[in-house]
Amino acid sequence: MHNTPPTPDVVVVGMGYVGLPLAREASRAGLLVVGLDLDADVVAGLNDGRSHVDDISDADVTRMREAGFVATTDPAVQAGAGAIVICVPTPLTADGGPDLAAVNGAVAAAARHLRPGTLVVLESTTYPGTTDEVVKPVLEGSGLRAGVDFHLAFSPERVDPGNPVFGVANTPKVVGGVTPACGDAAAAFYGKFVDTVVRTRGTREAEMAKLLENTYRHVNIALVNEMAIFCHELGIDLWDVIKAAKTKPFGFQAFYPGPGVGGHCIPIDPNYLSHRVKGALGYPFRFVELAQEINARMPDYVVRRAMDLLNEQGLALSRAKVLLLGVTYKADIADQRESPAQPVCRKLRKMGAEVSYHDPFIETWEVDGRPVARAADLRSALAEADLTILLTAHTDYRAADFSSVRSLLDTRNATAAPRRHAIAIL
Repeated sequence: MHNTPPTPDVVVVGMGYVGLPLAREASRAGLLVVGLDLDADVVAGLNDGRSHVDDISDADVTRMREAGFVATTDPAVQAGAGAIVICVPTPLTADGGPDLAAVNGAVAAAARHLRPGTLVVLESTTYPGTTDEVVKPVLEGSGLRAGVDFHLAFSPERVDPGNPVFGVANTPKVVGGVTPACGDAAAAFYGKFVDTVVRTRGTREAEMAKLLENTYRHVNIALVNEMAIFCHELGIDLWDVIKAAKTKPFGFQAFYPGPGVGGHCIPIDPNYLSHRVKGALGYPFRFVELAQEINARMPDYVVRRAMDLLNEQGLALSRAKVLLLGVTYKADIADQRESPAQPVCRKLRKMGAEVSYHDPFIETWEVDGRPVARAADLRSALAEADLTILLTAHTDYRAADFSSVRSLLDTRNATAAPRRHAIAIL
């Protein structure tokens, strides 16, 4: 597609959960924005005024289009752009290391069209050193020099899908340049549509800041997940413990247990840091590896608790009908990335259970290529299932009537169901 303006203020590479909100905010600020994506269907949808991202409405896209925004699959649009911001996925490889294939592809395309004076920013989460060691050499293959002929910086994305309070504009933007002048250019660019810009010494510090944020959450979630297991064995209500502890006005931040961790950030990002430490320094980042081990075993624990609940009623999991409530990784959004519902369903099926699901945001769901039956009516599904497991605390469930439920395992302490023998929290 070639219906793009000749000299956009910014080309945002990757129209996903990070790139599209960024493009919207830049467009709102009056910048001429082009969205570049390899997916022709995504591009066509955006140009027709359709959003594929939870936090961006069709009306938002329409307003962006009215302000001059277009989407394209043509990398040549980067030629002459004031800024190129790379927001492509960085998943894990089979061995748990960072997969930079999308970053490498995006950077190579940018290098082919790079012009003097352009600002290039990487927002994709990665390990410290990526901007200097991977991105910079490829861009300089164009014959232009970073910090001399063009500007290069790293600015970690801080998108929180479904957050009604904090978005791109009012979340402080961390920026680190390969030179102070590069940092100045990046700060000036983001300052046009972000309230607060936070400068770091360089790109490595900015890259590490993102990993510190998510490793902090990863480790603390693992802490409360492990506490949930032994508090259950000790007959202690951990949810009541957390409620009491968070009344302390200093020195404590509440984290909550659950069936596992999902989304791109928590189960993925700390592994970049662990991989970098082991590869560069030769020893493990034990906190991250332990947290990963604890959080990864929570789906097994959920299934074990499910078996216990059924056994108390004289039912075997292998002959039980199990209803899963909420299969997205987070409440009130449709994002399924790394959702713990996948391994929970897989393990239940392996044990012989007949699994169905209910989720107001997901019309169809497959696990390992096999479709899972969707319950259309929540009340009747609750009455028919031998066991219901609440995995995601969608608002609909917090207000739902659970009086017809036979047996319930609430992994989020989200329901108003009366506590009785067949109803338990994680």
